[in-house]
Amino acid sequence: MDYRDEVFFKVAENLSFSKAAKELFISQPAVTKHIKELESRLNTALFHRKGNKIYLTKSGKLVYNYLKRIKHLYRELEFEIGFLNDTFKGVLKIGASSTISQYLIPKVIAAFHKRYPKIELFLFNGNSFEMEQKLLDNEIDIALVENESIHPNIKYTDFLDDEIIIVTGSNSVYAKRKFISVSELYEIPIVLREKGSGTLQVIENAFKRQKIDFEKLNIFIHLGSTEAIKNFLADFDGIALVSEKSIEKELRLKEISLLNIKNFSLNRKFRIAFRQGHYISSAKLFIDFLFHYNF
Repeated sequence: MDYRDEVFFKVAENLSFSKAAKELFISQPAVTKHIKELESRLNTALFHRKGNKIYLTKSGKLVYNYLKRIKHLYRELEFEIGFLNDTFKGVLKIGASSTISQYLIPKVIAAFHKRYPKIELFLFNGNSFEMEQKLLDNEIDIALVENESIHPNIKYTDFLDDEIIIVTGSNSVYAKRKFISVSELYEIPIVLREKGSGTLQVIENAFKRQKIDFEKLNIFIHLGSTEAIKNFLADFDGIALVSEKSIEKELRLKEISLLNIKNFSLNRKFRIAFRQGHYISSAKLFIDFLFHYNF
């Protein structure tokens, strides 16, 4: 890829000549010049303008998709050369769902970086659905997700067991209890994760299997992160369902209390997701490291 290709990438991703100029530290006229030269070389228009906005033409979209694949191959080449020289150079973009990105993966990435310092790492986070979409859009190389859904263009591999547990704040009226009944789930106010969350999907599916009507639960609020839920519990007479991996510290400090339902459990797997057919060598290296990591 030459510099004109890089300029085109920035304009295509930002759909803005001015933003591309700022990110590339060149003038806007220089960006325009490079795009015109590329269009002349390819003998096609790559952008069209509507009002104050620009959009990719059909040719522009085609060029963008091909250059994306070329860029991906360059990264793969860089890693393979590093492998031959035992330097393991390259770039790895990891996406992780909220629970994994907050409570599990940072220490793994730190250990991986210590072992392979010349591999440049990027971590993106969001809910499981968002990470799968980034994977399909080639924005990340692998995704670590906590949902149970299956996309036909994504391959999944389990890497860690998890359990979703029922908790309540230490000042809650339910804090001194050890058990609640299934019927009380319809009465006690509940705080849950937001729509699109892998945790919420697992809860919905588990309740369905247990013949618990999710729609009839006394759901008080949906919150966008486990941290928000934990803070909310401090002044909430109700319960929450969260990953056991996210609540270990608070249980140890007795800031939050664990509740159980007899003969009821919510077990799940954290999964590695990658595009069908191929993943880059640095991703293979990370996956192997992940499987051997002592959580």
